[in-house]
Amino acid sequence: MRITVFQNVCLIDPETGEIDEGSLTVQDGQITARGTEAPKGATLVDGKGACLAPGIVDWGVKIGEPGERHRESFRSAGLAAAAGGVTTIIARPDTHPAIDTPETLEFVTRRAAEASPVRIRHMAALTKGRQGREMTEIGFLLDAGALAFTDADHVVADSKVLGRALTYARSLGALVVGHPQDPALSAGGAATSGKFASLYGLPGVHPLAERMGLERDLALVEMTGASYHADQITCASTLPALRRARDQGLDVTAGVSIHHLTLNEFDVGDYRTFFKMTPPLRSEDDRLAMVEALAAGEIDVIASFHTPADEESKRLPFEEAAAGAVALETFLPAAMRLYHSGMVTLPQLFRAVSLNPAQRLGLPQGRITIGAPADLVLFDPDAPFLLDRFTLRSKSKNTPFDGQRMEGRVLGTWVAGGQVFGAGEHDA
Repeated sequence: MRITVFQNVCLIDPETGEIDEGSLTVQDGQITARGTEAPKGATLVDGKGACLAPGIVDWGVKIGEPGERHRESFRSAGLAAAAGGVTTIIARPDTHPAIDTPETLEFVTRRAAEASPVRIRHMAALTKGRQGREMTEIGFLLDAGALAFTDADHVVADSKVLGRALTYARSLGALVVGHPQDPALSAGGAATSGKFASLYGLPGVHPLAERMGLERDLALVEMTGASYHADQITCASTLPALRRARDQGLDVTAGVSIHHLTLNEFDVGDYRTFFKMTPPLRSEDDRLAMVEALAAGEIDVIASFHTPADEESKRLPFEEAAAGAVALETFLPAAMRLYHSGMVTLPQLFRAVSLNPAQRLGLPQGRITIGAPADLVLFDPDAPFLLDRFTLRSKSKNTPFDGQRMEGRVLGTWVAGGQVFGAGEHDA
């Protein structure tokens, strides 16, 4: 029977919103006590004043298996996640082939369990092949372990198909994840419409595309009564629709990517493709509006939207380059920018990266209360370092933070009480 006691740590509690100096005891993969003396024979972890928080539950990670293992494997994603304090990955179904059958879901679930040091759970496709024409077997996929249903950035353009899928999901208690974009307005866009896109000659997508996409989805949610999560809200003009839906009592939550909270359209600079995202980076006003919405609780979840791309896919003209960035290892240091700017507290931050995604998906993680799984991250929020993308554990190296000074270093990561990253243990 293994007992681990974390001593001399600042406990970040996203449920109570408090930060307490003290200790945490872990036994048989669960948190069993806070603030008590270490029993004899326990393994002691001296935090030396660092922060101990629930491990990150990263909702919306792309992994290359099956079909694109050269970009990211379950093994490499798991190692990157462990180094970044991510203890649970919620993987997207935008693979080749898509995760749209129970057999495919069971295959990737088994492969992930064999290869990854952290937990990996999967969402399944909402429509077959993510083609927006015929819904998947939602009931069977639920039985096989799917946590939610989404076609990722392939928006279901046919409202009748989406309405039927939402109705069926409602009957089964399944969560549908939407990507709020009007597909016609956003097609071909590489940057947010405005002076910057015009100056650089980039095809733009107007923020109205996001607002219209969300308005359509919310109208169908109102009609069907389904549970719905908007994966990325990035524009200030979209927030009123979200507020109205909640005022109506609809079961709606929303997320945002860490890149849209910490970067803006000007970071694209001289056509730097590592800054090409889906949706594109927005104005500074929109970025600040998202941070304020996060602090106010209007945005529920922050995710990395880790999207690996090989060098060949990025070393193309900006319009043709693949969108997205790797972020499993940079998620926490990037999030520390919000903390160090005074915009959010550490408990607010971990509510959005750990507690809220776990609760929305019905998982027991994301907490440091007694009885919760001992999925934990020990980190120093102030430790500075210079990021070198070639040191990242992901197979792909497409990060927008290459060469930048970051703050916030992960010292150790534990899953079910077992250490999967870091060192420095000794016995009492």
